Amino acid sequence: MSNSFSVVIWSKKGCHYCTEVKEYLNSHNIAYQDIDVTNADDRRDILDIKYGVRHVPVVEIGNGEVYKAVKKVGIQYVQESIDHIKKEDSLLS
Repeated sequence: MSNSFSVVIWSKKGCHYCTEVKEYLNSHNIAYQDIDVTNADDRRDILDIKYGVRHVPVVEIGNGEVYKAVKKVGIQYVQESIDHIKKEDSLLS
């Protein structure tokens, strides 16, 4: 299933919440790109510059050039952001 929005997950191996987010997205047929920061400090540096955090997961949800980062732990925050972007898309259609 194709989304009208994009999802990017910054994650690392062994991260329980990262796995939980991916399983949630898979179960809802939401495609995503995974950026693995395991042993990649340069990628954590990018998170630090963009969002002021070095922890994962960070879930970016957006459309075109506008993305919102979900940095809070909890599937409800991911779903709220997805719902928000879907609502914006429907208003623009």
